Amino acid sequence: MTEKSQQFASDNYSGICPEAWAAMDKANQGHERAYGDDQWTAKASDHFRKLFETDCEVFFAFNGTAANSLALSSLCQSYHSVICSETAHVETDECGAPEFFSNGSKLLTARSENGKLTPESIREVALKRQDIHYPKPRVVTITQATEVGSVYRPEELKAISATCKELGLNLHMDGARFSNACAFLGCSPAELTWKAGIDVLCFGGTKNGMAVGEAILFFNRKLAEDFDYRCKQAGQLASKMRFLSAPWVGLLEDGAWLRHAQHANHCAQLLSGLVADIPAVQLMFPVEANGVFLQMPEPALEALRAKGWRFYTFIGSGGARFMCSWDTDEARVRELAADIRAVTLGR
Repeated sequence: MTEKSQQFASDNYSGICPEAWAAMDKANQGHERAYGDDQWTAKASDHFRKLFETDCEVFFAFNGTAANSLALSSLCQSYHSVICSETAHVETDECGAPEFFSNGSKLLTARSENGKLTPESIREVALKRQDIHYPKPRVVTITQATEVGSVYRPEELKAISATCKELGLNLHMDGARFSNACAFLGCSPAELTWKAGIDVLCFGGTKNGMAVGEAILFFNRKLAEDFDYRCKQAGQLASKMRFLSAPWVGLLEDGAWLRHAQHANHCAQLLSGLVADIPAVQLMFPVEANGVFLQMPEPALEALRAKGWRFYTFIGSGGARFMCSWDTDEARVRELAADIRAVTLGR
């Protein structure tokens, strides 16, 4: 196994998909206007509006942390709070960026079931205190697919949205793996966002074949007021914006965004199936997107590492996460499964 061997630690390990690469090459011909006033940015925005079947406001950022943090900061004031799952990326992996960009809006964690918030858990936190000494709940953020690979169904999203409307809360979706959720459910992007009551979506491209870049879609256009200024102030207004937006054209124009997600999901299902009968291996969460979470003995995990495999073990003692990507080779999945079988059975 070499340093260039396909790994399963993160879908960020993968390279750039051919569609995004080709679009960047086309965008690299000649000169274009700067700061988003170019044909590629306009074309990508129109593709999003067509895909989501609505006239949404579209912005582009370099990465998911900036996209989430700026989107959340636009939905609340510094004295407000944001309700999220205790496993949410904005809570555990963004180094306080949502609080930083909102000038102090506090994240309030709510209990989740298989990584998903429920109307009940949101209501518990939102109504816990309503005095002036407590940061006033203003936003709910959910992750689709979640950090443990589960996927919100349309009816779950609608129930959460109804709760948010009842409590006067805006609803944001962290869609780092939104494509994988669409692929799993067979639902349209519209059905999983604005038709279900989502106000703002951060649509991830990096984990689905792009080099860099996330899209921020405001379905509630009123919430996008002055958002371009937020992006500029935060260093997210790319001078050569076409290189952030053109790859989206490559992904969206012929459905590559969905094909790549379907492939990644398929590889996760394949891995799950290949290890399902191993007594010492237990599936921690249902496999619904492109991640497989396995409970294994610590010696087996160490043996896997010794064989050159890379994976994350942040879920807890004996828990390991294996992520599949747009370019994952099925033969590589089978190789990993065979090694998992070997190390757990002592072969």
